Amino acid sequence: MALETKKEGNIITELASSVRLPKMVKVKQLLDHSHIDVNEIPGIVRSELDREELRARIKPGASVAITCGSRGVANIAVIIRAIVDFVKECGGSPFIFPAMGSHGGATAQGQREILASYHVTEDTMGCPIKATMEVVQVGETPDGMPVYVDRYAYEADAIILCGRVKAHTAFRGPYESGTMKMAVIGLGKQKGAETVHRNGFCELGTMLPVIGRVVLEHAPVIGALALVENAFDQTCIIKGMLKEEIYEEEPKLLIASKQRLGKIYFDNIDVLVVDRIGKDISGDGMDPNITGRFAVPYINEGIKVQHIAVLDLTDETHGNCNGLGLADVTTKRLVDKIDVDCTYPNVVTSTVLCTPKIPLFTHSDKTCIQIALRTCNYIDREHPRVVRIKDTMNLEEIYISESMLKEAEESNHVIVSGPPKDWVFNEDGNLW
Repeated sequence: MALETKKEGNIITELASSVRLPKMVKVKQLLDHSHIDVNEIPGIVRSELDREELRARIKPGASVAITCGSRGVANIAVIIRAIVDFVKECGGSPFIFPAMGSHGGATAQGQREILASYHVTEDTMGCPIKATMEVVQVGETPDGMPVYVDRYAYEADAIILCGRVKAHTAFRGPYESGTMKMAVIGLGKQKGAETVHRNGFCELGTMLPVIGRVVLEHAPVIGALALVENAFDQTCIIKGMLKEEIYEEEPKLLIASKQRLGKIYFDNIDVLVVDRIGKDISGDGMDPNITGRFAVPYINEGIKVQHIAVLDLTDETHGNCNGLGLADVTTKRLVDKIDVDCTYPNVVTSTVLCTPKIPLFTHSDKTCIQIALRTCNYIDREHPRVVRIKDTMNLEEIYISESMLKEAEESNHVIVSGPPKDWVFNEDGNLW
């Protein structure tokens, strides 16, 4: 997608030129580093699944469908391969299928390509990958909502769910992102996801276990592997569950996940600069649980930020700009990377139409940040509160403006890493 605009020197750049950016200070936020070493993961996966009850559900020669999602889960290729190997050990015949609702442009090939980008291929996994957007209706909820499941998965003898448990970006409940959501929206493909989202996210926290119960009762799900990550995108908890244990165990894992969630230990920020956003970072491009900027009106929590400036998209997001609409200013570099065919199916399915909107954009990072700061209201312009982060998954080292230095020095959660320094832009006005 390319939008024709005049080069640097336009009126917006001129309006921004008088804005003096504050010196910035690098600080280290003290976040929980505890995690499982990647070399230990296959053994832990096997031990979590190696239960007599689960083995009994995998008959010799049985086809076993294994879910794989699209959220950039840490060590996902290692984890999925370990599940495959366990199923083979039990005498089953495993295959992997994309369980990601409408992601990948809502096409089977697009979803297969997402798996490949995570090194989940037939060669690396040692089993087939079956991708389709076809679904089977397996039942309906008490209020008549049809419930769908991926056709290949439904036709298998058994299904093992694998999903990361964490706080959702648009609803609250005992089950948010996790194996229950994987059963409902991941398995449901585009049609199932669209049906679930038809009334928005407001009641999804309540409806998720209701819909999930239909899936677990009528599809051949036998168990699940739940994953929890720390603030550094590292695997820290692996929990195997029989399907009937999901109801009780997943809410406990959600609490544990929220305790490990990364955060910004500063509040009342005038401008938050986010170097990059992407679907590989968060379903909303940048996690609202970190930024405090939610796409839905019924969640109002977290830090307060007046303006957000987003500078770029990750390569891994493949042009999906979902979440850009939560920013106030961006860059033409980012806008030129947008792939609407990749972005819009996911947005339409979710029914939250604000998330891909393109905000005011500038020709350079410098102008983007200056405009975000210039248009803030009721701030101390001589001592603005500015925070810069790489993205919402990398929060250990961040930058704060000089006016926030004393606050950092007095905090028990932050260590100051260096003196105040000027922003460094190249000749094009960009940070890199």
